[in-house]
Amino acid sequence: MKRIAVFVSGRGSNLIALNNAIKDGRLDAEIEIVISNKRKIGAIDYCELENIPHEIFKKKDYENREQMFDDIAELIDSLEIDLLVHAGFMLLTPDKFTEKYWGRMINIHPSLLPSFPGLHAQKQAFDAGVKITGCSVFFIDKGCDTGPIIIQKSVPVLENDTEDTVSARILKTEHDTLWRACKTVLSGNAKIEGKKVRILEDK
Repeated sequence: MKRIAVFVSGRGSNLIALNNAIKDGRLDAEIEIVISNKRKIGAIDYCELENIPHEIFKKKDYENREQMFDDIAELIDSLEIDLLVHAGFMLLTPDKFTEKYWGRMINIHPSLLPSFPGLHAQKQAFDAGVKITGCSVFFIDKGCDTGPIIIQKSVPVLENDTEDTVSARILKTEHDTLWRACKTVLSGNAKIEGKKVRILEDK
């Protein structure tokens, strides 16, 4: 069975959705470890409720970010992790870490990249007056939300929407998108070709 590490920094709704996909058989994998840079968050509460192994790495405990991610890499390697999934993880990975796990580390972002990268993507899209937004799952590279895109799902912006209602609709779509991206990558059907990802038919 394929082994997943999930990186979190907040409430953990995508972690919960991913675990539910595993529980009901949509995704043939196991969450081997959850890694967070924060302790008092919903995602860690969920891990404790569900008995999911988890580890906390705080920047204040290290001289620099690189040392922290060196320890994370040591843990990842010891567990023989197949896929690193960033699900609301609010730290950029150092270049060395990114290079080490290139092609095995993905992230989900609440916009149709390359539009509205970075923080507050939902607000960026809403303020820009777009009629369609959505979410993207991509391979993490050395940039900020710039890696090759695996899957994108669109979300309409309705005339009576607020930033909150748009954000809620995007989040619901994220929950049904992340596990699909994990399945595609773990099956070996996502082939990186330059800046693009070619999706192969199921083997």
